[in-house]
Amino acid sequence: MPTGPNRPKRPADVVGDAIKVAGSATGENGFEPVPEKNASAAELGRAGGRKRAESMSPERRAEIARKAAESRWKK
Repeated sequence: MPTGPNRPKRPADVVGDAIKVAGSATGENGFEPVPEKNASAAELGRAGGRKRAESMSPERRAEIARKAAESRWKK
């Protein structure tokens, strides 16, 4: 078992951590919730890949797919 400063740290107080998480979920400890996403921007983002694929030739799409597969299998 490793000793010294490189040893992984355990949480000192599990109950305190649980209270901190509950407080952040309810907004009691100063953390603000994540703002809602813009619906029109999200729609454009979802359509982006489809629009890009429609504008490419089949040869170009195959080239991109081949390059992606090579990079996946290179690992």
